[in-house]
Amino acid sequence: MLERTNIPEAPWWIIEADDKKRARLNCISHLLTQIPYQEIEHPEPVLPQRVHNPNYLRGPIPKKMYDPDQY
Repeated sequence: MLERTNIPEAPWWIIEADDKKRARLNCISHLLTQIPYQEIEHPEPVLPQRVHNPNYLRGPIPKKMYDPDQY
């Protein structure tokens, strides 16, 4: 199957996966090398002066708004 479906428009890549952490990092690294990055010029943003409101009180944040830790 790999030999017949490995075409220039859609190549197959095999990642050695004896060590899962290294395999994932190698896969991510390979995928990132496939993206043609180029430097983009960005204009310097102009921000307005910050408005200080001495009467502002930050209330408690509801527990349901927190995203649970993954690692």
